[in-house]
Amino acid sequence: MKADKYIKNYINGALVPPLSGEYFDNISPANGEVYSHIPDSDQADVQQAVDAAQKAFKEWSSFGVEKRFRILSRIADIIEQNLETFAMAETTDSGKPISMSKTVDIPRAHANLRFFATAIMHFASESHFMEGHAINFTLRQPIGVVGCISPWNLPLYLFTWKIAPALAAGNCVVAKPSEITPMTAYLLAKACMEAGLPPGVLNIVHGYGPKAGQAIVEHPNIKAISFTGGTSTGREIARTAAPMFKKLSLELGGKNPNIIFADCDFDRMIFDTLRSSFSNNGQICLCGSRIFVEKPIYEKFRDELVKRTQFLKVGDPFSPMTDLGALVSRSHKEKVMSYIELAKVEGGTILCGGKAVEMQGQLANGYYLRPTVIEGLEVGCRTNMEEIFGPVVTLTPFETEEEVIQYANMVDYGLSATVWTQDISRAHRVAEQLQAGVVWINCWLLRDLRTPFGGVKNSGVGREGGLEALRFFTEPKNVCIKY
Repeated sequence: MKADKYIKNYINGALVPPLSGEYFDNISPANGEVYSHIPDSDQADVQQAVDAAQKAFKEWSSFGVEKRFRILSRIADIIEQNLETFAMAETTDSGKPISMSKTVDIPRAHANLRFFATAIMHFASESHFMEGHAINFTLRQPIGVVGCISPWNLPLYLFTWKIAPALAAGNCVVAKPSEITPMTAYLLAKACMEAGLPPGVLNIVHGYGPKAGQAIVEHPNIKAISFTGGTSTGREIARTAAPMFKKLSLELGGKNPNIIFADCDFDRMIFDTLRSSFSNNGQICLCGSRIFVEKPIYEKFRDELVKRTQFLKVGDPFSPMTDLGALVSRSHKEKVMSYIELAKVEGGTILCGGKAVEMQGQLANGYYLRPTVIEGLEVGCRTNMEEIFGPVVTLTPFETEEEVIQYANMVDYGLSATVWTQDISRAHRVAEQLQAGVVWINCWLLRDLRTPFGGVKNSGVGREGGLEALRFFTEPKNVCIKY
């Protein structure tokens, strides 16, 4: 298995070029150079994929859960056996450190497939007994052809997070990875072929969102859309899909609070706060970019975070010594830097970072930025209210529990929150009042795949994960039998 120079679509069980014959460049963030070419797919390619999926649906939906379990498990095994190849492709595409690709992204991808392969074996329907009259039971049946569109920050991790439950439930899928990070989706297609996935069950169409992505969203025979990405894109998807009465799962942006009380386990907290601030260059929707610190420990925390941040090594993504690799693209780096400049205008003080890293040699044209810590901003300023999605955090002191809950909830987003305290009563009180879909107490990014995942407010609609995902990708039908 290898990453080819010309990526192909995966339609009806075969790797095929786009019908138009048009490609665009795939650029490595580490050096700014073109290293492969991506199909510039359009409506015609999507139609071809939908036709294949519709043709495959009858057989796949009646395949039986044990056969689906075996095939999905086989795909997971192939990914695990080729971990090095997948990890190299992920790092080349995204600029993230190879250590993260090897220990987080690719292991989670094959874990997703194994989890849902197993979960469908235990997915049970409900029954309701009407004494002396009837019994009702619920059939949960696959929807048909569904669309899965995933982002660039955790490419294969989130691609499989959507595809695995859809396939396990008996649907056929037309999927589009991000045009910025397509290579591991291409390798996934090869794994599916090797595993013997029947033709048309999974179809992967590469290309730009406004062309290929929009064609998936608006296709009348695609009955559900699962999307992860920016809030503005999610809004456009909803505008198209809602009048067509499609099922929608939208996992969107975040501007997550990290709330640190003075009674926290400081050493444990500072270690995880460094992770939640700068993992994957802050390009994780769950990163805690707004850090609120109780005043008695504010200065101690600030000084320690700055010291540790300055020790982080920004550099070659393929070096095992690298903590932060390259940002995903030139335009994204420019966006992040524009927010650092905005923070200065809004009265913030840059405590560390805030500047591009000038690399040498082959990496000279890569997209590198020093992790940035800012203090002194008004809590309601744009820097504190808008999603930056980069290695940038802001520090704000607080005095009372009520005050910090108000600060945490004042943004338009509500994806996740982190709370650090040894007071169990406070932990419960604060968790209950935070407007977020996920609240971590004394930890960060500790994920159980059985739990529901998603946000409130502008962070999305619906839930992924566990039985929630299997429910999304099925339609419930009540059957009432009178006797």
